[in-house]
Amino acid sequence: MMAIYAMGDLHFSGEPPTKPMEVFGPQWLGHRDKVLQYWKGTVKEEDTVLLVGDTSWSMDLPDAVEKDLGVLAALPGDLVILKGNHDYWWSSLTKMQQALPPKVHFLHNTFYLKGDVALCGTRGWNLPSMPGFGEHDKLVYDRECQRLERSLAGAREAGAKHLIAALHYPPLYKPEEVTGFTELCREYQVEQCIYGHVHGDAAHFLNLFQGVRDGTRYRLVAADYVKFHLVKIL
Repeated sequence: MMAIYAMGDLHFSGEPPTKPMEVFGPQWLGHRDKVLQYWKGTVKEEDTVLLVGDTSWSMDLPDAVEKDLGVLAALPGDLVILKGNHDYWWSSLTKMQQALPPKVHFLHNTFYLKGDVALCGTRGWNLPSMPGFGEHDKLVYDRECQRLERSLAGAREAGAKHLIAALHYPPLYKPEEVTGFTELCREYQVEQCIYGHVHGDAAHFLNLFQGVRDGTRYRLVAADYVKFHLVKIL
């Protein structure tokens, strides 16, 4: 029986790391090894791992492949990756696909279909409810909503019965907040919406909505929140 796992914000930077993450807290000490060891002991070849952004600190694709993406691609399971705000290595879909084995897939105006389950997604952006949300934010936010809709619509057209949406940025913060992302989850009957981006102490995490809204279960899978263990989402 295949499983789907998820995590966000690996923030890898090679081994030894060129950007050690423990400056953001002691929980990050040796986090790369924690992630890799749990992955090796948990994921089977028929499984899929979804990474919801901020995978590597590399500034270009070849460096990311050499230091981080190639290591992840060698682990068990298919790999599905979407873009985070720190994934500066992100390139065209063609270049990324050519640089890595066929088992690695990118959510880039696309979706990933496994059986009757589709993984859909996009990076996301700051939300209109956030302080300082301006004209530029509105342009990016609208574009990201359109990208998510293309991904969801494509999956439905391909015959997917179960939709899982993935964003890097949270699609909402407060339980009652309505955004373009939550409206799309409601419209397309998305079963789960997975996101990352937010780090910090327990107070940071408590300020985020997690739970069921309009039939969609919203879940935070940022690496430090899930203690660097992949979360089984299906």
